[in-house]
Amino acid sequence: MSAEATNPATPGPITPSGLRRRARPGLDLRRLGRAALLGPAARGRVPDAISHVAEAHRGHHPDADLEPLRRAYALAESSHRGQTRKSGEPYITHPLAVTLILAQLGAETTTLTASLLHDTVEDTDVTLDQVRAEFGDDVCYLVDGVTKLEKVDYGAAAEPETFRKMLVATGNDVRVMSIKLADRLHNMRTLGVMRPEKQARIAKVTRDVLIPLAERLGVQALKTELEDLVFAILHPEEYAEVKALIAAKDAQGSDPLADIAEEVRGVLREAGIAAEVVIRPRHFLSVHRVHRKRGSLRPTDFGRLLVLVSEDADCYGVLGELHTCFTPVVSEFKDFIAVPKFNLYQSLHTAVARGDGEVAEVLIRTHKMHRVAEAGVVALRNPYAAPPDEQSVEERPAESADGERVDPTRPGWLSRLLEWQQAAPDPDTFWSTLREDLAQDREIAVFRTDGGTLGLPAGASCVDAAYAQYGEDAHACIGARVNGRLATLSTVLRDGDTVQLLMGQDPASGPSREWLDHARTPAARIAIRRWLTSHPAPAPVPPMAPGPTPVTVPAAPRPQVSAALRPEAVNVVVLDREGAAVRLAGCCTPVPPDEITGFAVRGGVVTVHRDTCPAVARMKNVGRPEVGVRWGDGAECRVTLIAESFGRPHLLADLTEAIALEGAAIISATVEPPSEQRVRHTYTLQLPDAAHLPGLMRAMRNVAGVYDVSRAQHRAAATR
Repeated sequence: MSAEATNPATPGPITPSGLRRRARPGLDLRRLGRAALLGPAARGRVPDAISHVAEAHRGHHPDADLEPLRRAYALAESSHRGQTRKSGEPYITHPLAVTLILAQLGAETTTLTASLLHDTVEDTDVTLDQVRAEFGDDVCYLVDGVTKLEKVDYGAAAEPETFRKMLVATGNDVRVMSIKLADRLHNMRTLGVMRPEKQARIAKVTRDVLIPLAERLGVQALKTELEDLVFAILHPEEYAEVKALIAAKDAQGSDPLADIAEEVRGVLREAGIAAEVVIRPRHFLSVHRVHRKRGSLRPTDFGRLLVLVSEDADCYGVLGELHTCFTPVVSEFKDFIAVPKFNLYQSLHTAVARGDGEVAEVLIRTHKMHRVAEAGVVALRNPYAAPPDEQSVEERPAESADGERVDPTRPGWLSRLLEWQQAAPDPDTFWSTLREDLAQDREIAVFRTDGGTLGLPAGASCVDAAYAQYGEDAHACIGARVNGRLATLSTVLRDGDTVQLLMGQDPASGPSREWLDHARTPAARIAIRRWLTSHPAPAPVPPMAPGPTPVTVPAAPRPQVSAALRPEAVNVVVLDREGAAVRLAGCCTPVPPDEITGFAVRGGVVTVHRDTCPAVARMKNVGRPEVGVRWGDGAECRVTLIAESFGRPHLLADLTEAIALEGAAIISATVEPPSEQRVRHTYTLQLPDAAHLPGLMRAMRNVAGVYDVSRAQHRAAATR
């Protein structure tokens, strides 16, 4: 916009002559300047200054009404008359150039009209009311969406708050961001008259915010050129190196990629598949990335083959022919038609090698897929507008069961962005969080158990899923099940996982500070920070020695045992050896009616194990003498149980109450320090009889937050 002056002599990225992409219509700023100074044309006639825009627009929309463009140009030219850019050119050349970019991408008339007017409200005396009266609500909304906030009113917060305003407007109409991206592209193309430090500042914002937005909106044509322009400004030495590599490749003359392209055309002709095969050059940054990845470049690394067909089925037909007639590089195959990228991109990616070892990367897509890949949401027009009456039912945007429009250009990332920005407390937090959010360049989909879907960035954890599903109610989340298995909140989710969030019953519970280590989404991080700020941690207590934390519980009266048994063997065991003391093994804690085996150890003691205990096999292998043992008629038994739970307040009290209600007495209990919100409890319990054990374990599992209860299985100590 007006703050970003231009240098008309600065060219865009150089495209290798041998791999030149299809040329865009040229833009002669001097000619446009002269045409603009002559004033608007007669009513009803398209001015010469926008003839190139009209031509590009009619190429995509043959029946478009050009009258709004003529009127918009007339208003823009008269409003900006007398204003110049730092390059000295009439200012009107900037909105003209921005509009041409959008026209080449296939934008509809409303977008182009707003593009011509996008700086009028910001830089001239034209008001939004005037724009609305002359061009309607849609054009007014788009112009307002891209109008900057004044530094006089916002100071240093003007830039982040302008982007916040623009993103909110984009949530209602993605055409706002389309105009902003084209505006930034023209300014980046012509940034040469700026001071180096200002060039670098603008390039960094472009890299951190605008390029990720172009990627997410699928506007690859703008994204790749912006990347090259940023690359040239921020990394001039690497840019010069890539430029030299491309020049050296062009000097070689021969082009194996062109030879492979001709072979591919022949293969498809013989197969009867109508297809267009073109060489698609890599842009400068892409060449640089391949060079860094491989260390050296093959002659075919400077471009890729693009195969365009008419129908989806033909894409797979082309793939089959290529994999039959060439050697496929299996690791390079990706199917983005069956599983489109989150930015609507669809294509088949593969690589094939011919007999001499030359490898070519190949993209296969339909012509429609190609338009969407290049122009993204710009090619999809306005998805928010009500469908015109003349459209057929099949042409109208689909609606969901609850009446909301099913909008392919409003993916999860945009909805999440609009939600968390409301909670960002200040411009600095919003600006830094926005950059972090946009740096996450891939999205996954996880499924809820109710059949719904959560869109999350790659690397998201169960913490992120909780806040995506429940908002701030996720403060009470205590754990999750991922694909049916219990998992901690720190568990990283993968595309296609099914996640069930487990919520605690205590409304006063909240997240711990370690949740921030596992949260990837801004919504989760902002909510957790806000809760932690409003609930400051109590003063720290002196650290305790490592190891299990003993918990004091009332001891039950020690039961009466026969003289032949040690106190540890309260479960009545009958021995085949007289006078021996009995010890129930702590490694497996047998209780009736477990099958048991006894072994004589030192001191005249017989240890009793469950038959399934690993210690039984070890002692048999070393020749330890067995002693016949069986359960006697005594009713009481003692057992050690392990309860694993998610941490929450009052959990210990609830567990001990459940144990008491089942008629069990607690002999001892320990609670280990929490780890990743998991808590491990160990209870030694006295039961009236073994038949109470299954009911007791069920009652403990039913306590909120407890996800497993099991018999103790300790590592057997070395037998002496």
